Amino acid sequence: MDAGHENSREGIETLDHDSVTTCLSSAVHYMVCELGFEIEANYAVSRFMAANGEIYWKTIIECLHYSKTDSSVDYVKSVRSLGPLCQSVHLHLQSLTTEQFKDQFMMWFQWTHCSEIFLEMFNVLKCPHATAIELSLMKLMSCLERALGDVFLLICKDCPFLLRDLLASWELSTVFGQSVMDVLKVFIGSPDGLNLRNILWHGFASPQEIPAKYSSMLLFLTIGLGQLLNNYLLQTQSVLVHRPYVSFTKLEELRVFPDLRNELLSLAEELVIKSSIIVRTMQPFWIIALTSFRQHRYADSVILLLPQLENGLRLLFTTVNKCPSRLITAESSSQYTTFDEMLAKQFNNEEVNKLPLVLGESAMEFLWDFLNHQEGPRIRDHLSHGEINLNYFPKEIGNSLLAFSITLLDRFSKDKIADSKEHEILKPLVSCGNNYCSQFHPIAQFKKQILKYVKSINLWSDLPEVPNEQEMTGSEEDSASAPCILVVADIFSLVQVYLPLDVRLQGSSLNNLITEKLMIKLCSKPIRILFCSRSVLEITVVLRQIGLQCHQVSCQVISTCETRCKQWINKSLRSRQRHNYLRLKRSIKYLSPVLQLILILITLELINIHTVCNKNSSEYQQYLKFLKLILQYTENLVTYTSPEKNKWDETMALTDKALIKIRTFLEKQQMLVQLAK
Repeated sequence: MDAGHENSREGIETLDHDSVTTCLSSAVHYMVCELGFEIEANYAVSRFMAANGEIYWKTIIECLHYSKTDSSVDYVKSVRSLGPLCQSVHLHLQSLTTEQFKDQFMMWFQWTHCSEIFLEMFNVLKCPHATAIELSLMKLMSCLERALGDVFLLICKDCPFLLRDLLASWELSTVFGQSVMDVLKVFIGSPDGLNLRNILWHGFASPQEIPAKYSSMLLFLTIGLGQLLNNYLLQTQSVLVHRPYVSFTKLEELRVFPDLRNELLSLAEELVIKSSIIVRTMQPFWIIALTSFRQHRYADSVILLLPQLENGLRLLFTTVNKCPSRLITAESSSQYTTFDEMLAKQFNNEEVNKLPLVLGESAMEFLWDFLNHQEGPRIRDHLSHGEINLNYFPKEIGNSLLAFSITLLDRFSKDKIADSKEHEILKPLVSCGNNYCSQFHPIAQFKKQILKYVKSINLWSDLPEVPNEQEMTGSEEDSASAPCILVVADIFSLVQVYLPLDVRLQGSSLNNLITEKLMIKLCSKPIRILFCSRSVLEITVVLRQIGLQCHQVSCQVISTCETRCKQWINKSLRSRQRHNYLRLKRSIKYLSPVLQLILILITLELINIHTVCNKNSSEYQQYLKFLKLILQYTENLVTYTSPEKNKWDETMALTDKALIKIRTFLEKQQMLVQLAK
């Protein structure tokens, strides 16, 4: 069990979370919940829409107000002015039947590539309940952001990652007009405006706290954007291309908890009521997230769950760090407290963050894996930016995220479960949570890759041989490769002292099974991965590049050998090609232990990676230079062993030089494995 578990409840029990009625600051609450209701006025439908469904942007734009000093949008006056128009649009949409809505507007949602989301949102407006407005708004905003990015790419190649940068771009202004982009900024693009996207996706808005009329207005604006885009495409004779969705290729690595059964989900509903990290007003989000999972609506479940997990961790963060004011939204002049800051080593750039200690390493590694690591699912980023097809959302992600959240609810429950049956139901989940190890940190990924690379090189011993090949290759072998053999043996003898006692390396005749057994043992050693220093991450990157190049060489050798052997047997090789193939076979007999040696060395360096922090600046640069020499060697090896080059004699000469440099550096006792205590 993580050390943080024992004191995980310390301090949290003292917080009266039932007293929190909103997580919106007074200024943000006024902007979102009150300002747009100050003016009472009704707009006739004919003022904002033609009989054929054309949106009158002129009416919408007339509601905008600008500062007299710098011509920037005056968000307070604009929201106040837009309020009555939003209400009129809302009432009109509510008056339509589903068939009327589909006939008049569905074609204008096609540019978003997810029309069904908008139809679903319309149906919610007809009969809003519980968390439906918030859920449909989050889905609409992520789909809208993705679609706007596709439009941006009509003009420029690199789409901004942040929505605010996208809305501020001249590219979108070119397509839609600057005033139209200013309207969008009022609703979703500026912390000075309603900022609906951020307050929802970061878990600040309570159920039914966002006025439904803003949901209707965003639906209406999306229709209008579709009409403007259609005009632009006709004028420029352009075609809108939709980017492919992100696909998750490592689903097995995401399956880290047992499947959630109904009895466990029912128990989770009880934990929602008991948990100290759930603000009472947010409980409906959790209940609907559980219901959505039961109904196999995994995308909906996760969309509801992520902001609430962030809100719950924010409650815990503000409690253990004694900064209760950070539970609410920040004003536009300061940052929100979000996952990025809560999962960091420090906050305010100087104060030590106590949340990681309270959560423990396993929980922190899970959160970093699923939210932050570049090779992980980065589920919040991908979902909130509209990069995932919601119709095909993986159950594995939904199951793992919900299961992890349930373990947190249990850990931070006001009343611990006493019933033995319920305790047994939770036990497998808790055990998985307590023993979770990172799957997607660069170090964790490299460990898995190293084993894959070794298996690939081991396949060389099973490469096919052609008739009489042994007779034709034996004459030149010994003299050509003698220097290589001696240096490899020297390096093995220098490395042996740092290996487990039960593993003995045998010079250039290294046994494949011994190497694989060794690598499995070395990769099983734990390595601290939380809050790695910049130097640790930099060295890890170089080590991974070296390993990747070795694997590329291995794949090329296997492919070339298999192809040439078939051609030899079929008598389709010319004389020069036959001799080149024989040089290949002669070379790889000695290249195999060299590549295995390099993989052993970089694995030893990996498991001692934190020792690099003990080097001074000069020593670090020398060490980095040495690793980059090995990287350069392996990159050249990839080039020389490619089917296009086939430079096998040059490969051996290159290898001789590289081995001498490796031996020299080892003799200086500057490798991390040599410096580790």
